[in-house]
Amino acid sequence: MEKFISIPVTTTGNQLLSSNHVVAVYSATASSVTTLIYYMNGKTATLTHAAQAAYSVRDAIQAAITASLAYNWTEPVYVIPSLPAACSLIRVA
Repeated sequence: MEKFISIPVTTTGNQLLSSNHVVAVYSATASSVTTLIYYMNGKTATLTHAAQAAYSVRDAIQAAITASLAYNWTEPVYVIPSLPAACSLIRVA
């Protein structure tokens, strides 16, 4: 069953990202303005957001992915009500 997290994005409203097949969630520094989600298929989702404090966005994304995968199969989307730093863009490449 495919699972998703719904992330609030300031410019476009909530956006869905897959929770399945995530290899890692990465931020270069504790105050980075980007968080990367690496997938097994080689794709990367890049979240651009306001400066995070102590890896707070990375940790929130990791917690949301974990929660979404634990949800009942009849609930495929885990909605993140807000992130510790506002997300302005999500790019998948």
